[in-house]
Amino acid sequence: MTTLHDSLTLPCGQVLPNRLMKSAMSEVLGDKNHAPTPKLDQLYSTWGRGGYGLLVTGNVMVDRTQIGEPGNVVIEDERDLDALSRWAKSTQDTGTPIWMQINHPGRQANLAAVRQRPVAPSPIAVKIPGASKPRELTNAEIENIIDRFATTAAVAETAGFNGVQVHAAHGYLVAQFLSPLSNVRDDEWGGDPERRMRFVLEVVRRIRSRVSPGFAVGIKLNSADFQRGGFTEEESRDVVAALSTEGLDLIEVSGGSYEAPAMMGSAAKSTRDREAYFLEYARAIRDVAGSIPLAVTGGNRTRVAMESALASGDCDLIGLGRPTATTPHAGNTLLESDESRIESHSVGYKGGLLGKVVDVKAINSAVDLAWHEDQLHRIGKGKEPDVTRGKGRTTAALIARSRRGAFTKKRS
Repeated sequence: MTTLHDSLTLPCGQVLPNRLMKSAMSEVLGDKNHAPTPKLDQLYSTWGRGGYGLLVTGNVMVDRTQIGEPGNVVIEDERDLDALSRWAKSTQDTGTPIWMQINHPGRQANLAAVRQRPVAPSPIAVKIPGASKPRELTNAEIENIIDRFATTAAVAETAGFNGVQVHAAHGYLVAQFLSPLSNVRDDEWGGDPERRMRFVLEVVRRIRSRVSPGFAVGIKLNSADFQRGGFTEEESRDVVAALSTEGLDLIEVSGGSYEAPAMMGSAAKSTRDREAYFLEYARAIRDVAGSIPLAVTGGNRTRVAMESALASGDCDLIGLGRPTATTPHAGNTLLESDESRIESHSVGYKGGLLGKVVDVKAINSAVDLAWHEDQLHRIGKGKEPDVTRGKGRTTAALIARSRRGAFTKKRS
């Protein structure tokens, strides 16, 4: 039976030393020009010693005019190659592979950070506080974005990263193309499930054509939107079937968006007493995924449940996200110690009067994300995480970061 200690050989030939993956979390540790900073080197050096079989970075943007948060790293060319190379090297002395997650926010772009109108498959605003109606992308712009994904992947390989992961989940641009709630086009990029999946297929194909055979290409894919009329599990299964012949090395299963944050446990179909939110879905797509390994992230907390998921054959990797922000050595804890559980933390506001005037669920998604970013910033400074940090301090820091993004000059 497969255990957490077992290595995994990917289709491209890359070998992961064990079955634990540090899943992507937004670090927002880029500088004012969106280049990587030494804090990222420190953070990933810490995780590199944490006992994981794979580290996936937070989302790196492919277009500096459309970013998700102030502090996102952006790669459009090789201008920051030296800093990127230091970041890639920060984990590899320990033999831990590092993949770069690459992303475009689409209609979830941060207006305060870029001061430009967001773009999307269709002019439909996301239902989160402060969002504006996006502009519909032209065919030429869509092709340009596909090329940007491929360019970012090629630069990542040149810098020394071991692979890339396309972010096709959580309501970002690739997921927007897949969902009938955000894509109401009636051309070659939308109108039915087959045309809505064309964008993600072209992104993967373009990337694979620009990188070497031994460079890993993975994807993070929603099992569903968890919204009425949105992207369904049946449609997701069809996307997996279509991707199964495109040279992928790993599919990470997630779900939801910041409108319906299932990835944080609020709406997911969970198993094993709220563990492994998306394991049932992984079981359902195992046959159509073919030889592509599957990773399940979301809710994994105990060694027993993780080992059970691997032994069942329903997944090949166990993804850990938020727990690694407060327990950066979680891999070692699970593999080498007597501890059998990794703790996670959640912060947010209660409904009450606040819930009558604002969408508390959406606000709490942002606050919880920012609280974990604060922990990553501490580790990036060489400090220990601080689990006593309150939601008030986090909210203030989130507002300050947004203001800095709004008033900082950007390099052209």
